[in-house]
Amino acid sequence: MADGNMAWARLDPAHVPPEIDTTKPSVARVYDAILGGKDNFAVDRAVAGLSVKAMGDGGSGARLNRAMLGRSVRFMAALGISQFLDLGSGLPTVQNTHQIAQSVNPAARVVYVDNDPSVSLHGQALLAGDAATAVVLADVMEPDKLLGLPEVTDLIDFTQPVGLIMNAVIHHMLDEEDPYGVVAAYKDAVVPGSYMQITHFCDAAPEAAASVRVLRENLGRGQIRSREEIKRFFDGWEIVAPGLVFLSEWRPDEPVTLPLDLGSLFMLAGVARKP
Repeated sequence: MADGNMAWARLDPAHVPPEIDTTKPSVARVYDAILGGKDNFAVDRAVAGLSVKAMGDGGSGARLNRAMLGRSVRFMAALGISQFLDLGSGLPTVQNTHQIAQSVNPAARVVYVDNDPSVSLHGQALLAGDAATAVVLADVMEPDKLLGLPEVTDLIDFTQPVGLIMNAVIHHMLDEEDPYGVVAAYKDAVVPGSYMQITHFCDAAPEAAASVRVLRENLGRGQIRSREEIKRFFDGWEIVAPGLVFLSEWRPDEPVTLPLDLGSLFMLAGVARKP
């Protein structure tokens, strides 16, 4: 997706499409607010404010997470991955997956998936006429259904390697929702040579747990996990160097200053290859 105007989100809520509920916060719009975006409502900004306050990092963790997405997509594209399935993609902001991938390979294809109508409506408007990129309104928690959608299979050839993007999405899957089974379904759907990117809230900083509590109380979603629990999502795949590390430590563009700042400690990040 590219920069654009979700004009109805910035006007009177009475003018928004009927699919959009302006009285309830959404994960995508809360993240947009934390990143300083404008495609959100007062209810989203309220939750974002509570989350940033709990984190105490001024939103730097969200920005570092976004930067790691860019580095990981460039990494995969440089290795020849030409198609990406971005699960739980959220609202568009600067340098999205298709822009990053296509800067390396202009022929790269990307399917964005999110269950928020805000994302679907905005993305479809922005990407009208872009035959190599699609936005699909679907539930990531239903992989069998999602993977068979024509909007997905029209662009993603599952007989060829795929780049799976799970950027800050698995920590919105609760333990009782079988997150390991959900992730395994996506891993099973792709061929050897495919890659998978994951960032996930970890328990290294107590502020992360406080922020996740805010998300769970206000969005009904949020699950902090340990390094060992996060690493399990990569089972059966080869985690590439530098391994499962803090956000700013994953193949940084510039030298990392130690000790890491608070925003870096909120999430662990990793990329793995299917053998």
